[in-house]
Amino acid sequence: MATGQTAESVSESTPVLSPLVDTHAHLDEEAFEVDRALAVARAAASGIVRIITIGTTAQASRRSVEIAREFRAVYAAVGIQPNYAAQARAGDWEEIENLAREAKVVAIGETGLDRYWDYAPFEVQIDYFQRHIDLAQRLDKPFVVHCREAEADVVSQLAEAASRGPLRGVMHSFTGSLETARACLDLGLYISFAGMLTYKKSQPLRDLVGQLPLDRILVETDSPYLAPQPMRGKRNEPAFVRVTANCLAELAGISQDELSRRTTANACRLFGLNLEENSGSANET
Repeated sequence: MATGQTAESVSESTPVLSPLVDTHAHLDEEAFEVDRALAVARAAASGIVRIITIGTTAQASRRSVEIAREFRAVYAAVGIQPNYAAQARAGDWEEIENLAREAKVVAIGETGLDRYWDYAPFEVQIDYFQRHIDLAQRLDKPFVVHCREAEADVVSQLAEAASRGPLRGVMHSFTGSLETARACLDLGLYISFAGMLTYKKSQPLRDLVGQLPLDRILVETDSPYLAPQPMRGKRNEPAFVRVTANCLAELAGISQDELSRRTTANACRLFGLNLEENSGSANET
């Protein structure tokens, strides 16, 4: 971006593109402190009509809600990510429950299970996973699932939760097997793809795209992490979700416009987003 370019000039100087929703970003992260408003504006200029910023701790969730209040196109999810579950302090879960009732909070999480990192005892992760799902069921909001090297465990816990009532959620940044994807779809979840889909080493993941129903697929950045292939080594940001979406369209054998239309409709359906509500530039407050 040229020196002196403003958020307004970014959004006004770029052609209108097919609308997309970045269903998973972390705008509260320190990486966005210096240019958060410009990052949101670049997303708007790229046709990103909604961004969901995701909490990982009570503090991050509180900040995510504040950011969602600041920007019209940004909504929030609140939760305690499994790798932070052991660090949760007294009152943190109660704060998540209170934040979950905020008007711009559209999901619970991220939650889930992680056997890759040894940051929280697995039984603690399971406890918090079930707490999040239960809260989502009580509030009739979807939940966001983090899964790393714990596919069978996640499916088992989802099945247990399904015995208490219907599930609405998303497997975020999915990298699992077709078997796991189908099990999660059968339980009522959506499958979301991030920048890893664009990596050459991710061929097994790319191969399963064509075997999934298009009405249950979402796209995300997980920014500032997992920048797609052309931007690898850079900070990821919501505008880059279009790169992953275009890759997904090619793998699914449909046009980029069709992929944008379908994933945007899916995101609106799952998260209860209304694209007519507060219409205008994404960076407006």
